[in-house]
Amino acid sequence: MDGAVPEIGTRLHDLLKVTRLLKQHRSAERTAIPAGLFVLLGEISRLPAGCHARELAIQSGLDPSTVSRAVAALVAHGLVAREPDPHDGRATVLVVTARGRGALAETVDWYERVLDRALADWSPAEVAAFNLSLGRFAQAIDTVLKEKTEAAL
Repeated sequence: MDGAVPEIGTRLHDLLKVTRLLKQHRSAERTAIPAGLFVLLGEISRLPAGCHARELAIQSGLDPSTVSRAVAALVAHGLVAREPDPHDGRATVLVVTARGRGALAETVDWYERVLDRALADWSPAEVAAFNLSLGRFAQAIDTVLKEKTEAAL
């Protein structure tokens, strides 16, 4: 496996490049979701209704200050609302607005169309294997980094 590791590093670089290109193309279309905020909006929509910003930071693996700025931008664009926490009057929770749900659905649809075209000549078995392997890889990296963080404590 040692010889494969540098090649995997190269493929990761390629993946990051393609991810940047996707973001650039999507943001060039002047969409409702500002570039770079799609993933965070998706995280908010997947968390239990009325999540706190700290939960979002943990779930997304981002620094709380980064999440705070991103949430402020999502609120300013009317995609997310801050509502009073029903269990703690001092806190607020994040809720995706109707506009945010629509923008998220539109963006997901765009990405699905691009992926459908990119994978058009792949067999269903190849797509399934890629999906499984990519998910397994992401989970393995997450586990390694969490173990490294815990070992540093």
